[in-house]
Amino acid sequence: MRRLLGVAALLVIALFGLSFALLNATRVDVDYYFGVVAAPLSLALLIALILGAILGALSALGVLVGKQRELRRLRRRVRDSEKELSELRRLPLKDNR
Repeated sequence: MRRLLGVAALLVIALFGLSFALLNATRVDVDYYFGVVAAPLSLALLIALILGAILGALSALGVLVGKQRELRRLRRRVRDSEKELSELRRLPLKDNR
């Protein structure tokens, strides 16, 4: 059942994409640094969407790497603190009576 819903969702998304492409088939000039390309509007928007997703993923990757580094540092601190605590628990208690 879950697989059937997934296939149905993909089919609906594909149909929306196809109808979007058909409604936006007008050719537009895309100016970039090295020249000009005439492409359908839907293709230009799709390329912009893909480039935006890639740039967003790359920026999130930088944050993720920083968080992983912080996680390793904090785990090392916890391990050292647990080691110190176990050593302190093994020390005999002094009674001042």
